[in-house]
Amino acid sequence: MGLYPEIEPYEQGMLDVGDGNSVYWETCGNPRGKPALVLHGGPGSGSSPYFRRFFDPDAYRIVLLDQRGCGRSTPHASAYDTDMSVNTTAHVMADLELLRRHLGIERWLVWGVSWGSALGLRYAQTHPGVVSELVLTGVATGSDPEVALLTRGLGMIFPEAYERFVGGLPVGERGGNLAAAYNRLLESPDPAVRERAARGWTDWETATIPAPPGSVARFEDPVFRMGFARTVTHYFGNGHFMGEGDEAGVVLRDAPALKGIPGTLVQGGLDFGNLLGIVWRLHHAWPGSELVVVDEVGHNAGAPDIAEMLVAATDKYARRR
Repeated sequence: MGLYPEIEPYEQGMLDVGDGNSVYWETCGNPRGKPALVLHGGPGSGSSPYFRRFFDPDAYRIVLLDQRGCGRSTPHASAYDTDMSVNTTAHVMADLELLRRHLGIERWLVWGVSWGSALGLRYAQTHPGVVSELVLTGVATGSDPEVALLTRGLGMIFPEAYERFVGGLPVGERGGNLAAAYNRLLESPDPAVRERAARGWTDWETATIPAPPGSVARFEDPVFRMGFARTVTHYFGNGHFMGEGDEAGVVLRDAPALKGIPGTLVQGGLDFGNLLGIVWRLHHAWPGSELVVVDEVGHNAGAPDIAEMLVAATDKYARRR
């Protein structure tokens, strides 16, 4: 079972979501099909035509969007004068609700990758009546321990890259929240400081996450690089704007609230996020969830075996009304 063929949107537009922001959206597949919402990663990666191929276009009405500040949404986070204070998890979830109502959708399956999985989980926990199922991969929950692992803990595995990463910060900023420290540099009025920080951040991401084709090349685009680094550090440095939880984070704390929402978690066995046992703990705290672990694959939704399991999940839920 492979990916579905490439398709093009039958409808697209820009939705005014307030705060001076407009969000790009598109719909593909069957206009009368089962609605499915696609949430990209990052935060700040933007959506991809590739994501359309995880769904049977005859069965699904597939909705993709670029979250605030990235992709084709405006204003872009790469612009220094873009106000990041109105780019938070609460703002993005409100955008999803505005888009759902704009499209006349009552309930939709939510598909998320990486940060998109954390966003999808929190959205389902706080808006349970509008989420029919969840299909998540590269699973994350946006907790502080996950940020600490990705920004500091992996330094034990990648010591040379970590030395360069930390070396990009002022000496007095190297002992605390590294994402917040990088974000302060990315908010500097000096464009040279911002550019060095964006490169330092994306070099670290490149070194630590075995990446699917094309994801490293995109960091060579200075607009993408700046917008991505600024958005990721904005979220990582502020607890993903998830609110207070226990030490494992609010998403794991509230996992029982997902009861009644079927879900499939497709995880690479070599995904570094597994080092904290997050996806295993989520699965066992979420009644009705299914966990599929694909051996010898990392944080990569494009890996053939991962893609096959994701398509199997959307095919299964297509039959569920």
